[in-house]
Amino acid sequence: MWRLIPLLEASGGVQMAIDRWLLEQHHSGKHPPTLRFYTWSPPAISLGYHQHKYPEHWQNLVWQGQKVDLVRRPTGGRAVLHQGDLTYAVVTSGLSGTRVQMYQKICEFLIQGWRSLGVELHYGSAGRGYIHNPNCFGTATGADLVLSDETKLIGSAQLRRGATILQHGSIRLQPDAKLFTQVFGTDFLTPVKLPQNLDTKKMIAAFIVAAEDCFGMRLEVQPLSESEWEAILAQASLEVG
Repeated sequence: MWRLIPLLEASGGVQMAIDRWLLEQHHSGKHPPTLRFYTWSPPAISLGYHQHKYPEHWQNLVWQGQKVDLVRRPTGGRAVLHQGDLTYAVVTSGLSGTRVQMYQKICEFLIQGWRSLGVELHYGSAGRGYIHNPNCFGTATGADLVLSDETKLIGSAQLRRGATILQHGSIRLQPDAKLFTQVFGTDFLTPVKLPQNLDTKKMIAAFIVAAEDCFGMRLEVQPLSESEWEAILAQASLEVG
């Protein structure tokens, strides 16, 4: 049995604290494998754990009257703008293979879920040159999922603690092109072409069915409890401090 945490909207700092807490709890044997989906409010730029160089103006961005947060992920990779996207997170253990093979074992439920919605995805093919691009959605590697026209739809990142894996990723849905240009400068944001009748609820339902099939398990819906929130927020405040 896996745990499914219902869709949650919160700040980037809180969302990253939840993902870190879930990884630590599962690694220590106190928590089952988990799947969750979430959105970022206010909008945020998440930096990869090792990404220390970024444009100074990122600290002063505003979108629709809200200051854009700057948040560090526990995972690697490059900067991601979280506005008009949906983020997924999987915490599990016991997978074998190379890093890319483990990425792809986890991503399989996304491919299958999107296929059930009429959207075909495949893995990107960019080489190591991606490290020179600060924008995660500027290139697509073998760990990323792209549409048939090569537009990148999902960028994922991973952190391992022994046999335990946290993999989370941004699904680009309706980003604001103007804000994207403000953040990444001249990088052109190719519009994502998805079926018109899709909403977040329908997408998540398809991903849940696909996850149960791909991982051979059943999901049990369980929101975060009051005591869990206390532990997560205490961790988040320590990191901010």
